[in-house]
Amino acid sequence: RGLILLAAAFTTLCNGFHILPSARMAFSSRAATMAEAPSSTPTIDESIRNIAIIAHVDHGKTTLVDAMLQQSSVFRDQAQIDEAGVRVMDSNDQERERGITILAKNCAVMRDGVKINIIDTPGHADFGGEVERVLNMADGVLLVVDSVEGPKPQTRFVLDKALKRGMQVCVVVNKIDRDSARPEYVVDKTFDLFCELDATDEQTDFKTVYASAINGIAGDNPDDLKDDMGPLFDAIIKNINPPVIPSSEPKDLQCLVANIDYDSFKGKLGVARVTSGSVKAGQPVALVQPGQEPKTGRVGELFIFDNLGKKQVDEAKAGEVIMFSGLPDVTIGDTLVTNEGGVEAAPPLPPIAIEQPTVRMTFGVNKSPLAGREGKFLTSRMIRDRLFKELDRNVALKVAETDSADRYEVSGRGQLHLTVLIETMRREGFELEIGPPSVIIKEEGGKKLEPVEKVEVRVPEEYSGSVIDMFNNRKGELVNMGLDDGDGGFSVIEYKIPTRGMLGLRSALLTATRGTAIIDSIFDSYQPMAGEIGGKEKGSLLAFADGSANTFGIQGAQDRGNMFISPNDEVYKGMIVGVHQRPSDLEVNICKTKALTNMRSAGKDNYVGIVPPLELTLDGAVEYLSSDEILEVTPSKLRMAKNPEMWGKKVKGKKG
Repeated sequence: RGLILLAAAFTTLCNGFHILPSARMAFSSRAATMAEAPSSTPTIDESIRNIAIIAHVDHGKTTLVDAMLQQSSVFRDQAQIDEAGVRVMDSNDQERERGITILAKNCAVMRDGVKINIIDTPGHADFGGEVERVLNMADGVLLVVDSVEGPKPQTRFVLDKALKRGMQVCVVVNKIDRDSARPEYVVDKTFDLFCELDATDEQTDFKTVYASAINGIAGDNPDDLKDDMGPLFDAIIKNINPPVIPSSEPKDLQCLVANIDYDSFKGKLGVARVTSGSVKAGQPVALVQPGQEPKTGRVGELFIFDNLGKKQVDEAKAGEVIMFSGLPDVTIGDTLVTNEGGVEAAPPLPPIAIEQPTVRMTFGVNKSPLAGREGKFLTSRMIRDRLFKELDRNVALKVAETDSADRYEVSGRGQLHLTVLIETMRREGFELEIGPPSVIIKEEGGKKLEPVEKVEVRVPEEYSGSVIDMFNNRKGELVNMGLDDGDGGFSVIEYKIPTRGMLGLRSALLTATRGTAIIDSIFDSYQPMAGEIGGKEKGSLLAFADGSANTFGIQGAQDRGNMFISPNDEVYKGMIVGVHQRPSDLEVNICKTKALTNMRSAGKDNYVGIVPPLELTLDGAVEYLSSDEILEVTPSKLRMAKNPEMWGKKVKGKKG
């Protein structure tokens, strides 16, 4: 590493420029997008820094942003801090419940006269589309790495995107207060990752800051932390490139829309970074994409980000991140250019490139016998409108019509990506019938290719044999295996496995390892089909008839497996009420009552033998589904059942 740093310094001296190497790199990386637009000499705006915070899930990005906000006089007093909660940026209900960031969000803080626009991004691979599009608004990134775990699979994915855009990176080793922290190991591993991703000499000479975001402290040395986040702010201002402005002329306006928001009064709002020129409220503009007809209109209200909120302005210059209203047809990937008479507009910027989806599910009208009792939105038209509206904001999602008029095919980056959408619609009052997840197969050169994921499992050593056995049974290919450098009691196992094999595997791994496995996966590539992969090892217990479950019926059925239901729950024929202890499915009559007789007995009736039911979550239910099963989703209930179209003949053939 020392040789690389010396080479970088020598290059800088020999060139004789007064511009920092990182700034020179920013000029060259944006040359392609600015070649035709500027009509004046490019300049640098030292009063602004635009940064995106990227990391693997649960490494402390959002907590770090909150610490920066709290130390920037965003809140008036301690009472307002307490009211905001522990994680201010995770304002979505699902984000708070799951403890992860789902949507990218913008905020801004002032430090020593410099405005820092901050973009908090998701850390989970399924929401990588959010990261890919918001990187267009940033000039540099903060890479947050856990002081114990070091770089993880998602770290590689988002860092690769940033390095390819020529961005300078500031590394933050977070959670430095942990007893098992190993900062030197983490920094070395991060440097190795930079080299593996073909980073330039300037990029590998990254600034490192050590922090404990939850305590609001940071420092340039792990053994010498200051009482606040000052060293982090200083590192951002000193090491992150200021925006390069190719032209400040209004006619050279270029503004790539990277996000969409909604307001009940202002309507559709576009979020974008002004790359070149300037924009004013009320200005006639056009929304342009290469090869498409321009959409014309006028900018309504114009906002810039200020602390946690927005501030209305009359004009915004190049380098600023803005939000604007008045253009209802705006979509992600549009370029905002001037449309004033007699002025030649700048060309559109290249649209945002997003990775393609790998998993799909069907969303349809709920047609179960218990449908329509809770939901407000039940029809196929309502479901269709809601799904296509989601496409405005969720750029990594795809929705397609199917042969059935009341069912739609929804494709996403992973199972979690789709279950978050299902949960959102459920809370809005929709009733849905969800099909089992399946992978998207591609054909190239007459060969069928399927998505393959790279999976890293960290598990206690005594369970490593079970984990390896489960991966091998699902066509996994062992890539690496060894003991954790920091904790010899844990094994780290890396596999490449078809996405088909990962469906339903997470819950099985957690069960086999008693909840101790830490599983991280990320899309790797498309590879030839691996052959048939076995299904579930256990079948389902099915309701024999319509009715209400009762204590006597459940007592008899629970000897056959584990139940999903409680007494007095309503069931219908073909509904999945439990997990069979054998591979086959079995119908059980949980609605039958005890026959009444004239005989009395003392103490014979046993009402205390009911085993508590298994807790059924949305993610668990989707993982459980087989190819011939469906999931009924209502605002308060989750019910699984056999698909009547596949199972109907079998049901009709049996005697009730």
